[in-house]
Amino acid sequence: MYKNILPVWIILAFVSAFFNGCYDISKKTAVNNNAVLPVLFLTTLFAVLLLLPVALLSRFHPERMENSLLHIPEMSAQAHIQILIRAAIIVFAWLTGYSALKHLPITIAGPVNATRPVMTLVLAIIIFRENLNPYQWIGVLITIASLFLLSLSGKREGVDFARNRWITLAFSGALTGSISELFEKFLMQRISFMAVLLWTSVYQSLIIGIILLIALLLKPGMKFNFTFRWSIPLITLFLMLTDFAYLNALSCTGAMISMISLIRRSSVLVSFAGGVIFFREKNLKAKVTDLLLIVLGMIFLYLGCASVP
Repeated sequence: MYKNILPVWIILAFVSAFFNGCYDISKKTAVNNNAVLPVLFLTTLFAVLLLLPVALLSRFHPERMENSLLHIPEMSAQAHIQILIRAAIIVFAWLTGYSALKHLPITIAGPVNATRPVMTLVLAIIIFRENLNPYQWIGVLITIASLFLLSLSGKREGVDFARNRWITLAFSGALTGSISELFEKFLMQRISFMAVLLWTSVYQSLIIGIILLIALLLKPGMKFNFTFRWSIPLITLFLMLTDFAYLNALSCTGAMISMISLIRRSSVLVSFAGGVIFFREKNLKAKVTDLLLIVLGMIFLYLGCASVP
């Protein structure tokens, strides 16, 4: 019999990366000249509706679901609080990331988000006092250089990295996403990944619904420039698929969050291709060079993580 060349969690990370790229393309299509808050609310609401049948089966017919990968077990109050915290972190990342993606070319926003592994490493240094090995330092420096070159490419399209608030929001979203990844590794050692998937969606829907309601109450005459698009349910579908693979990967024995984070950032290749095919974005030659540098930086980060015993 043949043995698997790669651990299951690495294969799942690559699956998550592909759907994550499709998710980014759907996001860009949904928020282009469209209000962000209603898009986010519908995305999370569709996610809850998608998971509701599984939740009801797990609740009222546990004997049919106990041995299933989709089983959603009951949780403690502490677990609910932890998932609520995760949901709040992700909502903040979404609000900043979606707003940035609405106003930036995806061929710029995608590579910015792809720097999350570097941010995760920096946070690991600060929080866990980890030391970088030479491969990791090379990866960090290459990524920083690629961002500098990307800023030069952005200037040709009127995007000034130093003064553009959407770039600031894009980096804020990426940083918050890195914080979320570190917290998710903690959660997945304690809570069922399907429970995390369901209740994160529920709490996200509630949080965004409250924000939307407050916005309407503060400005009673406020009208969102919102148009329903079929890319909105596609966001939900691809988000569920990428999170299902990602959280399942994190729950595997021996899974490394640093490696999974790196692999998932390869989604930038899919979203970049989407920018070329669907959005006909400009100045691609320079951006391809910047993108290849980011990929090269991720390779060195991968080598650095792989060399750690």
